[in-house]
Amino acid sequence: MSAQITLSDGEWKLMKLLWESEPRTIAEMVSALEKDVGWSKTTIFVMLKRLIAKGAVRVDDTGKIQKYYPLIVKDDVAPAETDSFLSRVYDGSVGMMISALAGRHALSEDDLTALRKILLDAENKKEER
Repeated sequence: MSAQITLSDGEWKLMKLLWESEPRTIAEMVSALEKDVGWSKTTIFVMLKRLIAKGAVRVDDTGKIQKYYPLIVKDDVAPAETDSFLSRVYDGSVGMMISALAGRHALSEDDLTALRKILLDAENKKEER
């Protein structure tokens, strides 16, 4: 079920906070996002309501302060988001994306080392089949 959930950019920001540390209150989320986006308590509350409706977040309102918990894990929604991004921006081509990053010198030495390892591992797994 969670693989079918799609998240807006703003919802990703809230989910990342919840994945980093749970539970969180609205006040904690406002404080954490203040410098980055400056969202009001009302904006965050509306977004949390949408995430609850999607089945991505649950709220515990048994105490004085509402606490929010993630119901999905990043690894369940990231592949669909990655596919969506690649499809929208690079016509589904990982090669075109890497070429664009390399063309504007956006890849660090660490990135290049990691990519070489990923490609080598993928090649080795392919040969094992």
